Amino acid sequence: MSEPTPQKPKDQKPKDQKPKDQKSEEAALTEGAENSENSQDTVRWTNAFREIASGNALLSLLAVVLAVLIGGVLIALTDSDVQDAAGYFFARPGDLFAAIGSAVGGAYLALFQGSIYDFRRDDFVSAIKPLTQTLVFATPLVAAGLGVAIAFRVGLFNIGGRGQIIVGAAFAGYASFAWDLPIVIHVIVAVTMGIIGGALWGAIAGLLKARTGAHEVIVTIMLNYVAYYLISFLLRTDLLKNPGSSNPKTPPAADTAVLPPIFGDAFKLHWGFIVVIAATVLASWLLDRSSLGFKFRAVGLNPHAARVAGIKVERLYVYVMLIAGGYAGLAASTEVLGTTTSGFTSGVDAGIGFDAITVALLGRSTPWGTFAAGVLFGAFKAGGFTMQASQSIPIDIVLVVQSLIVLFIAAPPLVRAVFRVPQPGARAKKVVG
Repeated sequence: MSEPTPQKPKDQKPKDQKPKDQKSEEAALTEGAENSENSQDTVRWTNAFREIASGNALLSLLAVVLAVLIGGVLIALTDSDVQDAAGYFFARPGDLFAAIGSAVGGAYLALFQGSIYDFRRDDFVSAIKPLTQTLVFATPLVAAGLGVAIAFRVGLFNIGGRGQIIVGAAFAGYASFAWDLPIVIHVIVAVTMGIIGGALWGAIAGLLKARTGAHEVIVTIMLNYVAYYLISFLLRTDLLKNPGSSNPKTPPAADTAVLPPIFGDAFKLHWGFIVVIAATVLASWLLDRSSLGFKFRAVGLNPHAARVAGIKVERLYVYVMLIAGGYAGLAASTEVLGTTTSGFTSGVDAGIGFDAITVALLGRSTPWGTFAAGVLFGAFKAGGFTMQASQSIPIDIVLVVQSLIVLFIAAPPLVRAVFRVPQPGARAKKVVG
C-alpha cells in the first residue's frame, strides 16, 4: 500500500504571499518616505531662498533702492513746479502728481542719460559715450576702494586714502615729467612709482599700529593732513612746481607716460581701467586663494586667536597697510596719468579717498562687490552733472543719495524692516510627518 500524501495545513500560505495588513504597512512607509524626502527638498530650497534673501548683496542693493527713493522725495520737495502745484492741490490734485512725476522722472532720466546711454544722440558711438565716462570716474574709486576693503578684512579702518593718493600722485607725477624713458617703459615705471608712493605712506600707519599700538583711524587721519601740507610745500619748490606757471601746479605728464585711451581719442576711457580690473582679480585671489589672505581673514575675525595659532599679527598689520596704500597709489596713478595729465595740485584726490570708504562699505569689503560699487558711484558722478545741467537740480542731491546709502548699509535692521527681508539666522521649520 502506498502511504498517504501529507497535506498542507489549511492556514499555511505561500512564502511570497504577504498579509494584506503588511502590504498596506509597507506602502504607507514608502509613501511616508517619499513625502519626507519631498518635505526635506522643500525645506532645503526654502532655506536656500532665505539665505539669498537675507544676504549682504541683496541688502546692499536694497540700500541703494531705498536711498534712490528718498532722493526722489527730496527732488520733488525742492522742485518749483511741484511747490506751485501743491498750492492748489485741492482744486486740481492731478497737477501735483504730474509735477512730481515730471520732476523725479526727468531727474533720474537725465542721470541715466549722463551715465549709461544717451538715446538722444544720432549714432551709437555718441550715445554710449556716457558709459565710458562713468568708467573713467569709477577707475580711481575702485582702486582706492579695494585698498580700504582689504584693510577692512583685517579689521583695520583705513581712513588714510586721501593722504596715500596725494603721495602716490606726487611719485607718479614726478616720474611722468622728470624722467625721460621709452614710451611703454615710461608709463609702466610711472604707474609703479605711484603704487610705491601710496604703499610707503600706508605702511607708516601699519608700522605705528604694529610697534606702538596706535589706533589706525587717528594715525591715518593725521597722515592725511601731513601729506596735504607736504605736497602743498613741494608744489612751491622746484621739485614739483611747473617752471612756466605761477600757480602751485606740477608740469604736465610726458606723452610717453600717459595711459593711452582704449577706444581712441573720441573717448576719455584709458587703459587705467584695464589695470584696475586686473587689480581686482589680484585682490580676489589674494583674499580668497592665497595663504596670506587666509591669515588676513583669520586676524580680521579674531586677532587674539590668530596670535595663539602662531600668526604674527603685528607683521600682518604692516603688510595689509602696505597693500592698501599701494591700491590707493594705483588710484593716484590712474588720475595723474590718465585723467588729469595736464598737471595736478594739492587737491588731486578730489574726494576719492573718502568716497573709497563708501565704495568699500557698499561692496561689503569684497573685491568684486567693491568693483560694482565703484561703477555705481562713477555713474552717480557722471550723471550728476547732466542732471544738474538739464534739470537744474543741485548736484548735492547726488551727495545726499550717496550719504543715505552709507546710512542704510550701516543699519541693516532698518532695511530688513522696510522691505520685510528675513533675518540671516531665520530658517524654515522642518515638516514632520
